[in-house]
Amino acid sequence: MKQDLINERKKEIIDACKKLYQTTNFNDVTIKSISDEVSFSRASIYNYFQTKEEIFLAFLKREYGKWIDDLNYIYEENESLSKDEFADKLTKSIEKREKLLKLISMNMYEIEDNSRLEELVEFKKVYSKAEQTVRKCIDKFFKNMSKDDKDKFIYTFFPFMYGIYPYTEATKKQKDAIKKAKVDIKYLSIYEITYNGILKLLN
Repeated sequence: MKQDLINERKKEIIDACKKLYQTTNFNDVTIKSISDEVSFSRASIYNYFQTKEEIFLAFLKREYGKWIDDLNYIYEENESLSKDEFADKLTKSIEKREKLLKLISMNMYEIEDNSRLEELVEFKKVYSKAEQTVRKCIDKFFKNMSKDDKDKFIYTFFPFMYGIYPYTEATKKQKDAIKKAKVDIKYLSIYEITYNGILKLLN
């Protein structure tokens, strides 16, 4: 099979997964429901992905790739940035990746555990590239920051990303439970929680 056709079909499968994930949760997205959205048979999907988790992993890989493109744009288009300016631009790049934030906050162990090792290795390479690109920006815009502080930023910021979504979104059931438990909780926007978190790490 020609590589162009393989890439085209993989893209169609990932696009279908993304479309379904916009209106349903991870557990309700199935290979069958994905096959209903593509132009070829369900059996053909297994030529490209062995599990639905591999499809989600490919979806995540693509989202990280788009984020890396945004990070490189920040790096290339700015000679210098203040902490506030960098926090704003980095936050806006993350704000565009809401589905990425949702997936990593809820389903990463399941997605990784049910994907083939070779697929997981390719994903880890892209994830590592995202870390390296953020570090490249830190190196450029904050030359006076020590290596230790840069390491602390990276190894705090990336785990911090896993917790952004649950503090910005809640299902109706979660909101009902919070109300009945009489828990005083304020939901922030992705921008608010991310921007404030980045500034605290930079300071």
